[in-house]
Amino acid sequence: MNPLRRHETIMEMLLAQREVTVAELSERLQVTGKTVREDLAKLEERGLLARIHGGAVLAQDGQLGILTAKEPLERHHAEKAAIAALALTLVKPGAVIALDGGSTTLEIARLLDNEPLTVVTNDVRIIAELAPKDRIQLVVPGGYRVRNMLAGAEAAQYVRRLNIQTAFLSATGVHPDNGFTIYTGDLLELKRAFVETARAVYAVADHSKFGQSALFTFARLDEATAILTDAGADEEATRPLRAAGIAVWNGARPSS
Repeated sequence: MNPLRRHETIMEMLLAQREVTVAELSERLQVTGKTVREDLAKLEERGLLARIHGGAVLAQDGQLGILTAKEPLERHHAEKAAIAALALTLVKPGAVIALDGGSTTLEIARLLDNEPLTVVTNDVRIIAELAPKDRIQLVVPGGYRVRNMLAGAEAAQYVRRLNIQTAFLSATGVHPDNGFTIYTGDLLELKRAFVETARAVYAVADHSKFGQSALFTFARLDEATAILTDAGADEEATRPLRAAGIAVWNGARPSS
């Protein structure tokens, strides 16, 4: 297992358990305790965890708000519903949109009326949600399954051939320096394809994601047309982003 895969697995275990030991990591990763301790040191340098005697814990409680796809869908549900309602104001009848995998994008899918629309998605939960809506044309890039999402080079290549007007992308963390981040490296290529292909790219992230950072950066903040968030993203959280010229819409779409 390469170092990035090990780091990914370590963080997933931490997010699920809150605390891990060198011994259990060594067994899970099939590497020596020395290698595990070196990995923990590198992750600590990035502010993702804190080492303790014999293991590690999350660096801060807020990281529990940036769980991977195993996160319960009801976490921050009201905020995600508000973001989804805002996103719907950007969806025009007959458009081609992309819904990246995630609980907030799933909420967007739930709110979509059964009207003519083309939706490109790699999330099996979104596929299940939209399948009964027969007036919506579903486009699934394919690939191999990573929990509830499909990923792979072939999927990314397929997306790059499409004419996507608007993409709604989820992020595990939104950080002034590290940009939009996720924990799962398998999804990087497909996310990049959405970013580089769509005419407009909207990041959807509730306020708990702000100031957080995960392992992999899939886009710079300035690559998004705007960040759609909820009213809980206060002035302190959004100030560094707005100061850098990043559009942040928290609760309402600015009037043109």
